[in-house]
Amino acid sequence: MKGVILAGGLGTRLYPLTFVTNKHLLPVFDKPMIFYPIQTLVQAGIKEILVVTGGPYAGHFLRVLKNGKELGVKHLEYAFQEKEGGIAQALSLAEDFADGGPVAAILGDNTTDADISRTVRDFKEGSMIFLKKVPDPQRFGVPVFDPDDPKKIKKIEEKPQRPQSSYAVTGLYLYDHQVFKFIKRCRPSKRGELEITDVNNFYIKNGLMRWSYLKGYWLDAGTFKTLFLANRFWAKRSGIK
Repeated sequence: MKGVILAGGLGTRLYPLTFVTNKHLLPVFDKPMIFYPIQTLVQAGIKEILVVTGGPYAGHFLRVLKNGKELGVKHLEYAFQEKEGGIAQALSLAEDFADGGPVAAILGDNTTDADISRTVRDFKEGSMIFLKKVPDPQRFGVPVFDPDDPKKIKKIEEKPQRPQSSYAVTGLYLYDHQVFKFIKRCRPSKRGELEITDVNNFYIKNGLMRWSYLKGYWLDAGTFKTLFLANRFWAKRSGIK
């Protein structure tokens, strides 16, 4: 399995910090933010990685990540997302890189200590999403569970005003080769983007979606509040009070 880190966007929610560099290169405690998703993939045994980025600071990644060897990456590639087309559109740029095989896609602002190595080893086909209970599910894709079968997800709603559960679909996904076919069937949302939630719903409709609760710590660091909380957690984790 290969890994794809989705690190595009302008990071407008973090202005003026992101007037300086790409959001995913901002520090989270003692590391650039993107080091955390790289670590998640490498620890799961995924060492061929594509970083999808964009915006005016895309070149900064080369200086920070170099060829990835210092981070345990065997092979590192980059793809440039020319417009703000959404997560699914960014993932579509990985089709050639995937070369017909499965991919683990992770958002570049996700920090977690979860070990997904066993799930990656056992993955065969379809898709796998990871859920986490959060206090603000309206910021995320939210699963709607079947009332007759609580283990079954009927659909996923993107940033609902009235979430039907308190779980978020974390920015960590395992997909087989069909993901690129489903992306091609997506249409722009009201935000003008191709939503990864639509891709996940295609998998659900075709009976190809599995899910798991993500064990351990997880937080996206894409807002001032969550960036602060992520910094605090990882600093405490290192022994700093």
